[in-house]
Amino acid sequence: MKRIQMFRALLVLALAALAACANLQEPAHKVLTDAEATVTAVAADAQQYVPEQYATVQKKLEDLKASFDKQDYKAVVEAGPGLLADVKALKDAAEAKKREVVEALNGQWTGFASAVPQTVAAIEARLASLKGKKLPAGVTKDAVSSAKSGLDEAKTAWNEATSAFGNGNLQPAVDKAKAVKAKLDEIASKLGIAAAAKPAG
Repeated sequence: MKRIQMFRALLVLALAALAACANLQEPAHKVLTDAEATVTAVAADAQQYVPEQYATVQKKLEDLKASFDKQDYKAVVEAGPGLLADVKALKDAAEAKKREVVEALNGQWTGFASAVPQTVAAIEARLASLKGKKLPAGVTKDAVSSAKSGLDEAKTAWNEATSAFGNGNLQPAVDKAKAVKAKLDEIASKLGIAAAAKPAG
C-alpha cells in the first residue's frame, strides 16, 4: 500500500513537472525568437565594427539555443532578458564605432578632395609650360610622356573614387583616393613639381 502511495506521489510530481515545462515552452520559444531577431538586426554592423563583442553575444545566443533544444525552458526564460540587454549594448557600441569610423573617413576625404584637384591642376600647368620648350634639367621626354598617360589614368580613378563616395562607399572611396594622390605625387616629382601636402590619415 505504501509503495502504491509513493508511486502515486512520484507520478503527481512528474506530471506537475511536465506541466510546468509545457507552460514555459511557449515563453521560452518567444524569448529565443526575439533574441535571434535582435542579433540578426545588428549583425552586419556589429561584425564589422565590434567583432569581439559580437562574438561574445553570438556565443550566448548559441548557449540559449542549446538550452532550448534540451528543453530547459526555465534556463531560456531566465537568461533571455540578460541576452537582450547584451544585444542592446552591442547595438549601441556598433553604432558609436561606426560614427567614429565614418567621421574619420569623411575627414580624410575632405583632405583628398582639396589636394587631388590642386595636384592635377599643377601637373597640367607644368605640362603646358613644357610644351614646345627645352626640357629643364632632371625632366626627361619619357617622364613627360608617362606623366600625360598617368595623369589621364589618375583622373579616371579619381572620378571613380568620387562616384564611390557619392554612393556612400566611404572606405573604397578613400582607399582609391589615396592611390590617386600617391600616383599624382609620383608624376609631380618626375616633372620637378613639389608635392602638395599629404592629407591626414
